[in-house]
Amino acid sequence: MLKRNYKMKKTIPIKQFASEYGQGFSKHMKQRLLELGTRCILTRRENEHILDLRHVEHIKYESSNNRGKETVSQKEYAYGQFIVNEGNLYFSLNCLENDDVMLMPEVNRIYEALDNANSYTEEELEAKLVNDSNIDFIIDTLLSVCPGVSAEHIAILSKYCNVNDLNCR
Repeated sequence: MLKRNYKMKKTIPIKQFASEYGQGFSKHMKQRLLELGTRCILTRRENEHILDLRHVEHIKYESSNNRGKETVSQKEYAYGQFIVNEGNLYFSLNCLENDDVMLMPEVNRIYEALDNANSYTEEELEAKLVNDSNIDFIIDTLLSVCPGVSAEHIAILSKYCNVNDLNCR
């Protein structure tokens, strides 16, 4: 039986992710990942190497039931999942979906466009390798569907850092 790590941070910023797990990533991959930093955070559960990509402000959207007729609740989007294994980065659809989180539909298009040659499989997880040849497509697509941050959020950030250099919109 595996011991549970209670000291593990469940939510980490992209910058921390790149510094902790990015030893095997190219400089270009790290730079592109950091572009998500102002808009996105990463959340994880028991496995510290499997992280769900979510909006930093946890914006809620209407979610309908399977039949699409009734609005059931308000949920936030997950923009996919990153998995780090043996220094390689993988992109997956298998993010946590529950009463509060649903998968952004555009993530399917990103996942299907990736090459199947180098994939990762673990129990119920399937992921495809992220490398210099596809990182631009992934990040550009995520930035096109992930909303910018609000003026209120920028005001909070401006207390701690220079927001003129951030990719907030």
